[in-house]
Formats: sequence, structure tokens, C-alpha cells
Amino acid sequence: MDALRLEELSARTIVAANGLTLRPGQEQFVTPVSYSAADAYVNPTTTWARVVLDGDDVVGFIRGNFDPDNPRPEFRSCIWRINVDATAQGRGIGKFAVHALADEARQRGFDTVTVIWETGEEGPGEFFRRIGFVEIGETEYGEKIGALHV
Repeated sequence: MDALRLEELSARTIVAANGLTLRPGQEQFVTPVSYSAADAYVNPTTTWARVVLDGDDVVGFIRGNFDPDNPRPEFRSCIWRINVDATAQGRGIGKFAVHALADEARQRGFDTVTVIWETGEEGPGEFFRRIGFVEIGETEYGEKIGALHV
């Protein structure tokens, strides 16, 4: 694995990011990258969208939201989406992306990053707990809310 790096989502990387594959069973937990790409242009002041590259290959995507005035605390500094290609999962790419977003949050003056996930056997809950997120509540729909001190 070459050195991982982040790059802002762009016209050059959007097709590769949208083509990231998932492991069987993960589809119900992940929204396509194209949804986040559209939002990045609609809300450029709050959206932070990056691809993770391993060499020249797009292997992951992360989208954060930084909105200190949001009335819901869980949306002020949060991970909105994270996708790691099925062939690249288990290599530290998701952790790398989350830590990069946490660094960005810290630089913007936040001390916590949150994430919301659906529970399920193939869901991302175990991943988030393993990298340090602590469950702090649930949404009105029963999704878990996790927080990571940065």
C-alpha cells in the first residue's frame, strides 16, 4: 500500500468515488457517493468531501459536515458519509479518513466529531466503536449516535 492521501472531491475523482464497491450486505447502510457530491456543491461552506487515494487509485470517500450553528448538536461536526471500497476494507483506510476528518474538525475549533449509523450485522457500528467512537444516544428513528473526542 502506497502512502494514503486525501484529495478534495473533484470532477477528476467523482467517477472513481461513485464506483466504489461494497461487500455483500453493506448496501443497505451506505448511500452512493453521488448524493454527497451534489450536496458538496449545494452547501460548500459546511460540506467537506474528500477521496482517499492509495497511489493513484481512489479507495475511499468521506464527507463531513461542519456547521457550528446547527440546532442539532449531532450535525455540527460530523461524518455524513464514509465509503471504503470492498477490496480495500480492513487496511486502515477508513481509520485514516476518520482521523483526517477529526484533524479538520480540531482545526475548525470543534472538540468532538459525531456519526450516526443504522444497526445491523453488516453495519458500520463495530468499525466506529473500534476506532474510538462512544455511543451517546439514538435518533428518533433508532439509529445510533456516536461521538469521538478530538
